[in-house]
Amino acid sequence: MRSKQAKKRLTIADPVYKSKVVERLINIMMMHGKKTLARSIVYDSIQKLAEDRKEALRIFELAIKNVMPIQEVRSKRVGGATYQVPVPLKHDRAEALAMRWIVKIARNKSGRPMEERLHDEIKNASQNTGDAIKKKEDTHKMAEANRAFAHFARF
Repeated sequence: MRSKQAKKRLTIADPVYKSKVVERLINIMMMHGKKTLARSIVYDSIQKLAEDRKEALRIFELAIKNVMPIQEVRSKRVGGATYQVPVPLKHDRAEALAMRWIVKIARNKSGRPMEERLHDEIKNASQNTGDAIKKKEDTHKMAEANRAFAHFARF
């Protein structure tokens, strides 16, 4: 077990939208330390959502909110058996999962530039459709199916 709890790192709001959520998405999007490239991809995909910056940011935040799961399952070992125990999620963890799912799904699609793929996934998520919403529903179904083991979460 960990000796100390990991300290929470503070993220600074991004320069264009003044939003910490957008900056976190940029950091998740970034590969091999190429933050400028990640920034341009994220900004282009958010900009395509609406003409007005505030409206585009509102649609983006709605998409993240729609994808955020309420609970997930965690493995818990009890007496030689491993159970999938449903646990409620904190806001930061749920937001991180939502952004990770959106980026992963956009990366797995092929044939078009990343800006378009990310834009489509964000747009679908804001309308409660798409693969990221399906992933959230699958997570909730798994948690619901294992609700019988919820009493193990107290250990």
